[in-house]
Amino acid sequence: MKHTAIVLAAGKGSRMHSDVPKQFLLLADRPVIYYALRAFEESFLDEVVLVTGEGQDAYCRKEIVEKYGFSKVKQIIPGGKERYDSVYRALCKVEDCDYVYIHDGARPFPDEDILIRARQCVEEYGACAAGMPTKDTIRIVDGQCVVKDTPERKYVWQMQTPQAFSYRLIRTAYDRLFEKGDFEGITDDAMVVEQMMSCPVRLFEGSYRNIKITTPEDIRLANAFL
Repeated sequence: MKHTAIVLAAGKGSRMHSDVPKQFLLLADRPVIYYALRAFEESFLDEVVLVTGEGQDAYCRKEIVEKYGFSKVKQIIPGGKERYDSVYRALCKVEDCDYVYIHDGARPFPDEDILIRARQCVEEYGACAAGMPTKDTIRIVDGQCVVKDTPERKYVWQMQTPQAFSYRLIRTAYDRLFEKGDFEGITDDAMVVEQMMSCPVRLFEGSYRNIKITTPEDIRLANAFL
């Protein structure tokens, strides 16, 4: 079985209030994307497709992939305008693959245990995603921020990546999504599989450390974890 990771590093990170894309911000003197790539490099994964922002492929190849010796990064491709565009471009580049692990490059801490759980889950169910039970009570509100409902906390999970799928399943789902052309409300790959294939997605335990770098506070938290 061939296992391929798609690592998305095409985001602009507008909420970071920085001219530097969040995946290139430094954590302990190394870019955020370094840590995710290192995790995949040291794992059972066979290869990595790195998706960058437009015009960033040469920089990533020289200053990240070659500099740190990430030999499993076999392809570096430019991403699209939206996340689903980037994922679809990468899926179209993947060849002879059985399972695909799609990961946000702004999540620097996908450790070995997470990846092993992902492999076990995807090989059994064909569609799965990392997540963690929320620690907080969640309220559903209306447009005026008036509380309308309170779901049971034990049923509320925070979604993470990697999200892993059989290649045939996720490729067919994305083919259908782009044929249909209705992208409203699509926020992750699990939703594509659920909506296009009517296929359930099993959640497996990620980690509370598997944070996504989105705001300046996240950089401070990530440095504390390191």
